[in-house]
Amino acid sequence: MPSQYIIGIDVGGTFTDFAATDTDGKVTFAKSPSTPQDQSIGVLEGLQRLAEQLGITLPAMLGSTLRIVHGMTVATNALLERKGARTALLTTDGHRDVLEMREGLKPERYNLAMVPPEPLVPRHLRLGVQERVRWDGTVSTALNEAALLEQITFLKKSGVEAVAVCYLHAYRNAVHEQRTADLLREHLPDVYVSLSSEVLPQIKEYERVSTTVVNAYVGPAMKRYLTNLEHKLKDAGLDNPLHIILSHGGITSVAEAIKLSAATALSGPAGGISGTLACADIAGTPKLIPFDMGGTSTDISLVSDGNAVVSSERGLAGERIALRSFDILSIASGGGSIAHIDAGGAFDVGPQSAGSWPGPVCYNRGGKKPTVTDANLMLGYLDADNFLGGRTKLNLPAVQNAMGELGEKLNLSAIETASGILRLINVKMADGVRLMTLRRGVDPRQYALLSFGGAAGLHATEVARELDIARVIVPTVASVLSAWGMLATDLRYETTRSHLVDLNRLDGAGLKALFDEAESFAFAQADFVDDFAAPLKVERSAQMRYGEQIYEVDVSLDGLDFDDANLVEHVCSRFHERHEALYTYSSPGQEVVLVNVHVAIVGSVPRLLGNTKTSAEANNSVKRRKEIFTEGDWVEVDVFAMEKLVSGQQISGPAVIEAETTTIILHRGDKAIVTENGWLDLSVRQK
Repeated sequence: MPSQYIIGIDVGGTFTDFAATDTDGKVTFAKSPSTPQDQSIGVLEGLQRLAEQLGITLPAMLGSTLRIVHGMTVATNALLERKGARTALLTTDGHRDVLEMREGLKPERYNLAMVPPEPLVPRHLRLGVQERVRWDGTVSTALNEAALLEQITFLKKSGVEAVAVCYLHAYRNAVHEQRTADLLREHLPDVYVSLSSEVLPQIKEYERVSTTVVNAYVGPAMKRYLTNLEHKLKDAGLDNPLHIILSHGGITSVAEAIKLSAATALSGPAGGISGTLACADIAGTPKLIPFDMGGTSTDISLVSDGNAVVSSERGLAGERIALRSFDILSIASGGGSIAHIDAGGAFDVGPQSAGSWPGPVCYNRGGKKPTVTDANLMLGYLDADNFLGGRTKLNLPAVQNAMGELGEKLNLSAIETASGILRLINVKMADGVRLMTLRRGVDPRQYALLSFGGAAGLHATEVARELDIARVIVPTVASVLSAWGMLATDLRYETTRSHLVDLNRLDGAGLKALFDEAESFAFAQADFVDDFAAPLKVERSAQMRYGEQIYEVDVSLDGLDFDDANLVEHVCSRFHERHEALYTYSSPGQEVVLVNVHVAIVGSVPRLLGNTKTSAEANNSVKRRKEIFTEGDWVEVDVFAMEKLVSGQQISGPAVIEAETTTIILHRGDKAIVTENGWLDLSVRQK
């Protein structure tokens, strides 16, 4: 029987990563340059390269593919670059300025000169609609359809591409939003419609409005991209459906991803967290700090006791997105980050990035300003003739010239300038880890750093040293771990329902009824339910707070018996325990307020993570010797081929370990042990 494949695709700012496993457990991965003008071009080019590595044609590979899981940056880029759709907002009369009022706080509250954030929807496209639903769901003022039709005519003349509809208390009764959607689709059939009752049917007005607007703003671009990609994949030979990974780590259909486009804002990084969870199981290390450094940014998160933190308190590009997602900190530090002198005359690196086009100077595509990648080449860490397995030649003389020009302005030599670039970017990434750990009461020294992404291996030991972290783990799939992690994701549908009540006023039956209602709705909406013969997994959680608080705590209720007569007492106990774990105290004497009930339907799919062990049988791993600049001097070191390392082999720094799509640098005092999986377990010399 011919092999069948599962493929993960992660579109990054510079490269698009591909990982495939077959039914025999073989892992194959590839990279191709990202194509920001149309990400599907890079996807198809990379799939062609993946097929070549498998030794078959693209149609044959796609025809034997069981599932493709795709993470992308379409929504992310639209928000970051402010290139989303021309969007309008229909909201309850008198509430059109919620987007500007936000939560009443400035992002930088003590900055008196701060310019207010520009809303995604200009004020003349934010229209108040005559309607009103009370907090309990009863209709106070009926929808004025005649006036609404006049407003729809105005929107048509304004050339809007998307409309967000967010009426007051629509999470309790969506009748007015649904009728508005019917009229919009009748009179503006080509316009993308986003309803708050479908996107975020829960309490808190600003969060609902902002999330619904973001969904409308990025929805048309997502629809164009995914529709185009589906057609291209089908024409190329894919018979099975394409799946999309969402920010919370679950996968869904293309139709659902288009409907809930805001949920893809952290689509790619979510694959990295899924991969980290798989690594935690494989390495037997439950405490990991995922450190994903790519070409444009670095993503940092936290995995404790084999679990990742999921939060609905996220934002992106200054916009509030109150959908559940992995808690990931993204900082503008990547291989393409540009070194420059800022307006105040200070030397800085980033946040501007050269991206994939024109890219770093060494790519020879027109980039003129030195980047982090250029600095790594300048110091000998990257090989000009062996980048991406030798498929790409890097232009070292051009880098030397560009680094020299910047160095002249800084009164530094070219080598000192390159060293300064790496020193500065390493400190910035270490500060990102501190934000994710120390500011949350977590000691990073008790964790191992999981290094992945194409550029992380070049910096991981120095970042760990900055943080006094003694251990770094580098999987063999490090350069494509986000794509590989997508092979370990399940189908998932989530729903949240608001029900603000003091828990002590509910009995067990009443609380159970709230969750049963949400679960029934989830089963009715999840489009994959009928595809599963085996029972689907149901996860239940609640957002709760003490009576005087304004922010909720997310509490897992998995494992509770909802038929237990003492259900309410058990739920309150879970809340007190979770509050204590997060904030070091609890107040059992205070009232506990239930705000939201949350239900997730999970359909487990076959996980073909494959065998990540190396196939080397003899220790012939030294490829050559070369000079690298480390600790202020040039040193000749061994260069090891990662694919030829054998289990138990030890390497002492300084040394270079090269794989086809990534490079790992060991400095003096650093040591690497090759695990039975072929992974690198690095011991980092402390300061």
